[in-house]
Amino acid sequence: MASPLTLAELHPQAVRIAEALKARREKVAVADGATGGLIAAALLTVPGALKFYVGGGIVYSFRARDVLFDLPREAYEGMTSASDDYALLQARAIRDNLRADWGIAESGSAGSSRHPMGVASGRSVGAVVGPGIERTATIETASDDRIANMEAFTRNALDLLEGTLGEAP
Repeated sequence: MASPLTLAELHPQAVRIAEALKARREKVAVADGATGGLIAAALLTVPGALKFYVGGGIVYSFRARDVLFDLPREAYEGMTSASDDYALLQARAIRDNLRADWGIAESGSAGSSRHPMGVASGRSVGAVVGPGIERTATIETASDDRIANMEAFTRNALDLLEGTLGEAP
């Protein structure tokens, strides 16, 4: 078994993301899902995070989803968790509700228990929305290893954010 991912390992990438956001004079809001707060935690390893980070939350229940996103239930009509549309909806909502320039969301199933929407263990979709750009990235580990999946999902989301910032207008 591989050793667990540490925040120290994520820190260099978080610094690059922070520098890109600060250079653009923009801020990000985060909706962690199956990552359990690791996306936000990584970004918050950077001193002075208030210059680029607005806030966010862990969307781990329908109640949390309702509060954080403030969307009517009909907004999710026909959507399934861990899909492009669902993750993009969450990224837009967290950005808009926290009045950030960028929103990042992750929706997935880390595993070792039944997902309420029937999503297979090891599947995650990251979504990033920003000025004039929207991107998603799906990862499927085919694993039921909860911790390894949370780590993989976090890396996928941070890679997506960093890459999207690099190609944004």
